[in-house]
Amino acid sequence: MSKPVDLGSLKTGSYILLPVSDQPTGEPCRISEYDTSKPGKHGAAKARIVGVGVFDSQKRPHVGPVSMQVHVPLIDKRTGQVISIIGQTIQLMDSETFETIDVTLAEGDVRDRLENGQNVEYWKVMDRTKIMRIKN
Repeated sequence: MSKPVDLGSLKTGSYILLPVSDQPTGEPCRISEYDTSKPGKHGAAKARIVGVGVFDSQKRPHVGPVSMQVHVPLIDKRTGQVISIIGQTIQLMDSETFETIDVTLAEGDVRDRLENGQNVEYWKVMDRTKIMRIKN
């Protein structure tokens, strides 16, 4: 799920779906660089952004007018407990709803430090799930 916003209202640290299209598709990215130019004699002000993928850590650039409508992903931040670790699949139990979720770990995750019984923070973004950090 996502919501439309103006490109000019975003800032460094915000989230955006890149590449930009009319439909809310694309990869959720965190904006790492944001720069705007002044409006010129023949055009509107432009925004230049570089987003880093939440799930794949790839850099994705975009340039567009600040009045352009873009989609911002809705991030559902939740906590859960690790039930089991089987290969690349981690089974989590949500702390509020007690439902179990299977999460496949990607490269660069907190994989090395995960143990059974630990509390973790995980994000649900665009029908995908990622473990972000281990909670104390």
